[in-house]
Amino acid sequence: METLIKKAEILIEALPYIQKFSGKTVVVKYGGNAMINEDLKNSVIEDIILLKFIGLNPIVVHGGGPDISKALNEKGVKSQFINGLRVTDEETVKVAQEVLIGKTNKEIVALINKHGGRAVGISGIDASFIECEKQKTTVDGEEVDIGYVGKITKIKREVLDLLYKDQWIPVIAPIGTDSEGNSYNVNADTVAAAVAAAVEAEKLILLTDVEGIKDKNGEIVYEAVPADIDRMIEDGTISGGMIPKVQGCVDALNDGVTGVHIIDGRISHCLLLEIFTKTGIGTLIKGSKY
Repeated sequence: METLIKKAEILIEALPYIQKFSGKTVVVKYGGNAMINEDLKNSVIEDIILLKFIGLNPIVVHGGGPDISKALNEKGVKSQFINGLRVTDEETVKVAQEVLIGKTNKEIVALINKHGGRAVGISGIDASFIECEKQKTTVDGEEVDIGYVGKITKIKREVLDLLYKDQWIPVIAPIGTDSEGNSYNVNADTVAAAVAAAVEAEKLILLTDVEGIKDKNGEIVYEAVPADIDRMIEDGTISGGMIPKVQGCVDALNDGVTGVHIIDGRISHCLLLEIFTKTGIGTLIKGSKY
């Protein structure tokens, strides 16, 4: 009986958050170890389905970098990254498209459906809902062409509205397209941020393999505002692949997302712990609407 009472108390603790976020949209960027470890996979998927059933509207954007790298290695193609972005020639974007849309996306959709959810897999090519142009990056003050890497110019939210406002859970592969039908590999964190902004999400949650953003002393920064992020990039506290991740977060906040959470996807049921407890488990970056 004592165990049952504790379970009831946990549910009651979550009640205010369920009431607060019912009807709100949550964009989850699904990546890292949570996509590899079988127990974590099931944990995340269960969390996403529960969010849907208790009245929130989850949208999933997934990565797939390790799968792409593996497929490229099998073809004898070495992966190269500049400023956290994969250099993507014609062969690489073709492999990325095959892996992200044909393999990773379908596996996630199948897993959600297996657990009782109703998922629909899409990519930015479908109805051209992620419109892109070529993105370049800067090295030592000079622009560098990194191939078919997409800079998002528009998200057609009406495509998503048909899905997430109904019974479906959209699962998005981060491949975009331009007006001429070229495909682009787009950083999944950037896609998640752009989607969150387009649908005016309450929360953008990034699942990572770190505990959150850390300061120069290695301590977790539990709460921050965009100005703090800009300062940490400037002084080198935030570097490498974390830069496009947090820049996308700040862009999403500036475009109306209420809060962005960077959390450790290696923790079982991390989404529920972050959304339905007082303290959370990672870094919360607050927007002006928070």
